[in-house]
Parts: sequence; C-alpha cells; structure tokens
Amino acid sequence: MEKLILIVNDDGWNAQGLKVLSRTASAMGQVIVVAPCNGRSGAACSITPATPVIVERIPSEQSCKAGYAANITVYSCTGTPVDCVKIAREKILSRNPDLVLSGINHGDNASVSLFYSGTVGAIVEACLKGYPAIAFSLRTRNKQCDFAPYEQVARHWIDKILKEGLPIGSCLNINFPEVKALKGTSFCRMAKGIWHTEWIEIRNDETTQKNTQNETHTYTLSGIFENLEPDAEDTDYWALDHDMASVTPLKLDMTDYALLSDRR
Repeated sequence: MEKLILIVNDDGWNAQGLKVLSRTASAMGQVIVVAPCNGRSGAACSITPATPVIVERIPSEQSCKAGYAANITVYSCTGTPVDCVKIAREKILSRNPDLVLSGINHGDNASVSLFYSGTVGAIVEACLKGYPAIAFSLRTRNKQCDFAPYEQVARHWIDKILKEGLPIGSCLNINFPEVKALKGTSFCRMAKGIWHTEWIEIRNDETTQKNTQNETHTYTLSGIFENLEPDAEDTDYWALDHDMASVTPLKLDMTDYALLSDRR
C-alpha cells in the first residue's frame, strides 16, 4: 500500500516552504496537505475550542496555479496547525498517516523557540496520536527563498522515518541555516537560550499622547534571542551558526525524573 503522508504548517497553505516540502514528499507517497488559511506563527499547541473551524478543499486548478503538483490534494483550514492535524485524521484521511510533516517554516524553530512554534506544535499533536512526525524550519526572514540546498536532507529523513519509524512519544525537529550549500548535518540537542526585549511600544503622536494620559499603551511582539551557551558544539544553534542542518529528537514526556526520584 502506498505510504500516506500528511503535511501541515503554520505559514498558511500558500507558503513556499510548504509547496517545496509537499513536492519532495510526493516522490515517496500520497501527500495530503491540510494547512491554515493564513499565517498562524506562534500558535504552538493551541486549539480552537470556541469558534467553528472551516475546512475548504482547494480546487486542483487553483492549487496547481499556486505551485502544487497535480497529484497533491490541498485543504485550507481556519484553525491552528494542531487543529489541522486533528481534523485531517477525523474528517479527511481514510486511515492513519504513515508520517506527518510540518513546514518548511520560514524562520528557525531551534532552542526554546520550539515551545512557541506552530510548526513544532503540529508534530507534537501527531506524536501524541502515535504518528511518526518531523518538523522542518529554515532560519530566514525572507518570504521567497531558495530551498534547493535543503531538499536532499529533507528527502533523506522522510525516507528514513517512513522505513524505520520513530519510538512512540518521540519526534524530530530539523532546522536549516540559510546557505547556498550545507556543510553537513548535526544530530544534536536544543541549545539553552532566552528571548528578551520582547515588546516594542507603538507610538503615533496624538494617539500615543492621549493613550498615555489614560495609562493605555500599545505594544507589538518582537524580541532578541540570546544563546546562553554559544560555545557548546552539541547544540542546534551551534550547528546553524556553522552552516549545518540540525536534527533534534524531541520527547513528549516532560517529567523531571531526577526531581521525581529525589522526592520519593
């Protein structure tokens, strides 16, 4: 039986990275894309409990015009990336997927950023349901990128996990640096890091003065990431900083067993 591959993202169904990943995966199985109707970056593992979620199958003519191959079925969903995984299995797919992919995200999800990521949130949901899952992200600020340097690595891991699977409760978080040629791949841990200076006040003369008098302020989320262990050579950030793809295995079980043992 042909392998069934579900692909989601958090950049929206029309994102370039999603089209590249779906094209790469389509050589290894039947690909079904279920992705948000627009960007849902930072959605993490959130769901949509109070608002009805609308799912629309994108007509083949429209999806092909957008850049998808004719053999790829594309759905748009008004929910989050996690919603996409949930609704795909219950309402769209005829059976459990052999693999769930997420990405390729525009922006890396290395170190602590993975906790906020809708891209990673989708594979966490897949992992919770027992499906092998991989997230792919690219460290870039550009909406249009050259993904060619990363397709071989993506193809390798997709093929490997389709054949070998993953342990129950584990998934993979793969990040790429934006380079013309990768210098290799590092199987590594997530770096210790922190985001700071995260809020920027929006100012606009008359409105700002009025709001300030009322003690009302408007902010937009931004931030600066600080790698707390820049010299550690076994982390995802070190790999990216040295032009390598980082492959980080993640586990669902967040239990602190050392502390648990101390308390017994």
